[in-house]
Amino acid sequence: MVFDTILRGGTVMDGSGKAGFRADVGMLDGKIAAVGNLTDARARRILDVTGRLVTPGFIDIHRHADAAVFRPGFGDAELSQGLTTIINGNCGLSAAPSGGVYQPEIFDYLTPVTGPLEARMQTESMETYLQAAKTLALPVNVGMLAGGGTIRAQAAGFGVQRLEKEHYRKIHRAIEQALADGAFGVSLGLGYAPECFYRTQELIEALAPLSGSGIPITVHMRQEGSGVEQALEEMITVGKALRTPVEISHLKSIGKVNWRRSTPNMLHRMQQAREDGVEIFCDAYPYTAGSTQLIHILPPECQEGGLDVLSENLREPSFRAHIRRRMETGSDFENISLLVGWENIAATSVTLPQHKCLEGKTIAQIAAMEQKDPFDCVFDLLADEHCAVSMIDFITAEEDIEDILRDETTCVISDSTYPTQGLMHPRVYGTYVRLFERYVHRGILTAESAVRKVTALPAARLRLSGKGMLAPGMDADINVFTLEGLHEVGTYADPRQNAQGMEQVFLAGEPAILHGRRTDNICGKVLERVKS
Repeated sequence: MVFDTILRGGTVMDGSGKAGFRADVGMLDGKIAAVGNLTDARARRILDVTGRLVTPGFIDIHRHADAAVFRPGFGDAELSQGLTTIINGNCGLSAAPSGGVYQPEIFDYLTPVTGPLEARMQTESMETYLQAAKTLALPVNVGMLAGGGTIRAQAAGFGVQRLEKEHYRKIHRAIEQALADGAFGVSLGLGYAPECFYRTQELIEALAPLSGSGIPITVHMRQEGSGVEQALEEMITVGKALRTPVEISHLKSIGKVNWRRSTPNMLHRMQQAREDGVEIFCDAYPYTAGSTQLIHILPPECQEGGLDVLSENLREPSFRAHIRRRMETGSDFENISLLVGWENIAATSVTLPQHKCLEGKTIAQIAAMEQKDPFDCVFDLLADEHCAVSMIDFITAEEDIEDILRDETTCVISDSTYPTQGLMHPRVYGTYVRLFERYVHRGILTAESAVRKVTALPAARLRLSGKGMLAPGMDADINVFTLEGLHEVGTYADPRQNAQGMEQVFLAGEPAILHGRRTDNICGKVLERVKS
């Protein structure tokens, strides 16, 4: 046998979590053909990787690059940190399926998270979206989840809290069709409109097509602050009722009052639920700051009717006074301004030229600049911007992140959002290098455990066939690097800098990065769920 490529003499960490072992890796026809002693084997390309780690390509099952994959330059940030596979459509906020009369409202709502949707996209169905993606030269493998929020908005818009039977029929048909078209599962955003309007039993009814299916539900829970433990109980109830796996997206406990208390309780509670037969797991990103729409600081009922209505309401004195009272004391929603303070919430992307000077500044700083009360400041900003403002909020404790990462069932995600203006979160560029540079270096995780959390575990959660393990017969998506060479360059102040240290990155057996430099090879594919 003549291999296409042999990686010779490296330390293989195969994704299983077991100790690394010295071995050669042979690739042929896009697959891993052999792992072992290949001293006498021949190949068209032989690379000496002695002293390097050889791992499966990294997998991010939680990104928001639905529109970004259609933009020029996509893939540099991903490949530079070793990502070979990403899954979009998370937090209920997928770009597809989103046809029909409510499509403009859905696109407006998605923009602070995905950036503006691109002209080449076809979003009327999951099939049309995936077919459009297949026409692209993809630098990484890309798959999709069907966003439950998008599906509900397509069926009933943003102005209906209690759904009628016909709405549920539309939702059921849309879920079934999206899964048939290749979506890997259904994502939920219970902290966002319109899914925040579901009661628990209504949510179970909406997700009825998933009952007993084994198809995963990923969920941005209803609360991640003072009500986070109750929100977890809700999802345990949903998982038990539907008898299908549940993945808690970006597990966290927002606010100092909840730090070092809620996270241990939730990790223990999920273990109890698994012992009782509920398949419930979680993932996390390795940063103390998150990023989403600024409207997420408002009580969820504000979003009834959509962004046009909210933008108008925010100019009404009586509405502002009511919302302010809610935000000053409310604990029945994720009250971020109360939990972390205005000094920990920064506006990071805006649309109006006169507001560009505000990007990167906290609400406290903007209020001081404008000589306004912080509530009036944020209400004015949202109203002026038609609510199209992104934020970075510093919300969690480093010790909680460490506890979540230590849990052997937790996989790592980035939750990367892609606004095209302003400041992005540095996690877009550095999450997977940061995991090793920060948490392996400090002894929080072993290198083998960290590799498993970004390869085999996420592949198993979404049933990504051929991905996540470095073994014969698997896809030849492979990284080569040293721990010492990895470095996250981007910062909160200057995030748009690619990570460093990936020496070789292969997709389908072809080098996307060779000797530390991008090649011209474009070998990514659109991934679709294998129907059982």
